[in-house]
Amino acid sequence: EVQLVESGGGLVQAGESLRLSCTTSGFDFKNYVITWFRQAPGKEREGISCIRRNGAPTWYDASVKGRFTMSKDSAQNTAYLQMDSLKPEDSAVYYCAVTSYVIVSAWHLPGQYAYWGPGTQVTVSS
Repeated sequence: EVQLVESGGGLVQAGESLRLSCTTSGFDFKNYVITWFRQAPGKEREGISCIRRNGAPTWYDASVKGRFTMSKDSAQNTAYLQMDSLKPEDSAVYYCAVTSYVIVSAWHLPGQYAYWGPGTQVTVSS
């Protein structure tokens, strides 16, 4: 059974950092595409960072590029999202999702992913 669990969310002030983890099991971690999404209240879920099977290059949405860094540890079957210089507009529920294959131009679309974690809340105060 494929399982993904996010952790590391919380309440921080603007300019501070958080590190999210996505712990996984039940599939061949090294050969899956892993993506972080987020969804703020009243907004659509959006893809913000993606690591493909070969681990490079990592893709980022323009809204987080230069502030967020995604990585993975295949030995631990875990993906990470280091979030620096957080802004109030980064407040959202953050999800990790995986799929065995993704179209390059569609990596940010939720419909491309078969498996999801339950999410972790990130709140950034001003």
